[in-house]
Amino acid sequence: MRSREGAGRAPPLSALGLGKTFGAEDGRPVGVIGSVSFDLGEGEIVSIVGPSGCGKTTLLNLICGLLPPTVGSVLWHGRELAGVPPRVGYMLQKDLLLPWRTAMQNVTLGLEVRQVNRRERRAMAHRLLDRLGLGDFADYYPSALSGGMRQRVALARTFASDPEVLLLDEPFSALDFQTKILIERDTARLVRSERRSLLLITHDVEEAVSLSDRVIVLSHRPCTVVSQHHIDLPGDRTDMMAMRERPEFARTVRKIWTELDIR
Repeated sequence: MRSREGAGRAPPLSALGLGKTFGAEDGRPVGVIGSVSFDLGEGEIVSIVGPSGCGKTTLLNLICGLLPPTVGSVLWHGRELAGVPPRVGYMLQKDLLLPWRTAMQNVTLGLEVRQVNRRERRAMAHRLLDRLGLGDFADYYPSALSGGMRQRVALARTFASDPEVLLLDEPFSALDFQTKILIERDTARLVRSERRSLLLITHDVEEAVSLSDRVIVLSHRPCTVVSQHHIDLPGDRTDMMAMRERPEFARTVRKIWTELDIR
C-alpha cells in the first residue's frame, strides 16, 4: 500500500531537512540527526530502522514536538509544527499502565481528561479491547495481565484518543516471538481498517518489512536517510507469517541488513 494523498494534498506528516545537535559537557556540539527528510502519507505505515544509537528516538521526539530541531522543520498537513500537534498518539516501549486502574480504566484515561462522557468512553474502550482480543479482561488490573496483554491495553489507550497519526517507539521489542507476531497482526488490522497513519521505530528488520508499506533506513550518527524501500508484497498484508515465508520478503530483509552495515 502506498501513500493515498490526492493531487496537491499535503501529507499528514513531513520532515524537511530535519537535524538535531546537542551540546556535550566539554562544550563541543554532538550531532545526532544530520539531515532527514521524508513524508508519511494518509493511511500509510512507515517503519524507520537504523543502527543502534543513530538517533531514531530523538527523531521521533522532534517529529511530535517534544524537542525543537536545530535545523529543518516538521510539517503537519503542510504547516510548520508549533508545539505538540493535535490528534497524535505516542506509544513507548514500556506500557506505562497505571497499576491502580483496570484495563478499561487505563484505556479511558485520556478520554476522561478530555471530559468525554462516561457512556461514550466505555463504549470506545470496549470496542478497542474487543478488537485486540481483550474483551474478557476489561476489569483486570495490569498485575494480572501478561506482557503482551499489557501492550495491547497500551495500544488500545493510544487508539482511544482518536489519533490521526500514531508514533510507536519499539513497542513490541520486549515481547516473545509468538506474542510479537500476534500483536503486529492486530496492530496492522486496526491501523489499516481505521485508515490511520503509523510511523514505527524498530530495530527488527523483519518486523519493519512485514508491517510496513515503506521502510526508511538511517545511517550511523549523525543520521541521514540511506534508502527508502516500498514494500509491495502480494497477499494479505495482515498475515504476518505468510508474509515472512515469501521469497520477496527475504530478499528485502537481506538488502536492508546490508545497508544497515554501512559505516
